[in-house]
Amino acid sequence: MPRLNTDSIKERTFDAIVIGSGISGGWSAKELTEKGLKTLLLERGRDVQHIKDYPTTNMLPYEFEHRGEVPLAIREKSPIVSKCYAFREDAMHFFVKDDEHPYIQEKPFDWIRGYQVGGKSLLWARHTQRWSDFDFEGPARDGFAVDWPIRYKDIAPWYSYVEKFAGIAGNKDGLKELPDGEFLPAFQLNAVENYFKEQVALKYKSRHLISARLAHLSQPQSVHLEQGRGQCQNRTLCQRGCPFGGYFSSNASTIPWAQKTGNLTLRPFSVVHSIIYDEQKGKATGVKVIDTNTKEEIEYFAKIIFVNASAVNTNLILLNSISNRFPNGLGNDSGVLGKYVAFHHYGGNVSGRYEGPLDKFRTDGRSPGSGYIPRFRNLYKQETDFLRGYAAGFSANRGFKSDTSAIGEQLKDNLINRKLGSWHVGSHMMGETIPKEQSFIKLDADKKDDWGVPLLRISVDFDDNDAKMLNDYFEQVSEMFTAAGFKDVKASKRPGAPGLDIHEMGGVRMGHDPGTSMLNNWHQLHACKNVFVTDGACMTSTSTQNPSLTYMAFSARAANFAVEEMKKGNI
Repeated sequence: MPRLNTDSIKERTFDAIVIGSGISGGWSAKELTEKGLKTLLLERGRDVQHIKDYPTTNMLPYEFEHRGEVPLAIREKSPIVSKCYAFREDAMHFFVKDDEHPYIQEKPFDWIRGYQVGGKSLLWARHTQRWSDFDFEGPARDGFAVDWPIRYKDIAPWYSYVEKFAGIAGNKDGLKELPDGEFLPAFQLNAVENYFKEQVALKYKSRHLISARLAHLSQPQSVHLEQGRGQCQNRTLCQRGCPFGGYFSSNASTIPWAQKTGNLTLRPFSVVHSIIYDEQKGKATGVKVIDTNTKEEIEYFAKIIFVNASAVNTNLILLNSISNRFPNGLGNDSGVLGKYVAFHHYGGNVSGRYEGPLDKFRTDGRSPGSGYIPRFRNLYKQETDFLRGYAAGFSANRGFKSDTSAIGEQLKDNLINRKLGSWHVGSHMMGETIPKEQSFIKLDADKKDDWGVPLLRISVDFDDNDAKMLNDYFEQVSEMFTAAGFKDVKASKRPGAPGLDIHEMGGVRMGHDPGTSMLNNWHQLHACKNVFVTDGACMTSTSTQNPSLTYMAFSARAANFAVEEMKKGNI
């Protein structure tokens, strides 16, 4: 029997509630508090304060007990998050423990989670690209999903708004498929990456290699210094949390900014069980929270609610928010809640070796980024046997080699005085998957977690379109590598199920028609106008770009609209 909180309703009433403190939730909180709303920010995990709670950020390699490796016992308890590239000894404390947070895989799904204040904004890869109308018009043009109720012109000013605050490094490349933004100076490609860029430009009119656009402060502006952030030091230790605030995270940027307004109440250790719907008022009035540690049940109240719990958990919360009016989940008149889930297809790599002149190539220095190949397939016309397309990463690196053939002093000397080896090049695919009704998330009818919330059943999978796209990526990028003169070009499939891309989207999609979608063009639930969803759950389709920048822009735009509607008395 849960213990009921007896605090006064007044103390538990706010103007706005934001569920989730990751990238989208941090932006929602910042915008709402700046506009004068007393805002409660709920986070199911522990508090993580900028700098103070980055325990490994300045540790040297030899200071780690296991020299960076995760002990076998921990891997065995967390077999899913162990697949993530960032799950190492220096950052494993920012990931959930799989055995403490179970879910049911009807089909294999690698759900990567970070339950703490800041969420996965502490762990993301920090690539930031705008969408274009090639992306927003995709479903209408290609006949899948439903039409987006917005276009690039609707979101473009908000891209500019969030870019200036977050700090995005990049070049103005002049590509229609990848609109330019408000950029700080770009991080430079290294010598072999530049070589490949030149070769691509020489041999392909419609393909490009650019310097990746990154949420890193290459040259901080006054607004970044006001946040207490400093220049990126190119340490490439980002997953530990950056003591300089060199990359954008909720912890370094939006949450402290919101706290400075005096309008933010941050409550960690708060599992949101459901959203409370008042059938007489015809709107949501608050949320039911379970204290993570005490299991205490608490209700908080507000005029507007932003659901930013990350795509899968946002679906869970809405599915679990049932009432007489909404027996199948809050706002779910259409029956599409939890359906049409999609992700990014990271299923392939292409590698090779560069054997050109080495004497002119500098190899010193680090960079948080590398190269990026924007989508070039099916842009202006359908030219393949699969829908949509893919972007690709590209990087070149040069390792060290040691001569171990000697013995004694000579061997010692060889090991100390290592020589640079050959250049290796590699690419990874990031393809657009097609949202399908049979890709879904639903609640288990019987099983619940430690906080009384139903476990999720996830059924998401690759399809024939994905297989054809992968083969095309292998063919086209291998051809590009060969044309550039790279040797030993090899294509290989990447292991891992959907979810390991960490770009799961959909389930609460936007659309024109309340009969086929959940949200309108302002991210409001069609059937419950004071609830907004601006995280990955709202996505109608996935495009090929990293989605986080779009979530930021969506959150800022929707928050501005919500406040204006409140002033008008419409919500």
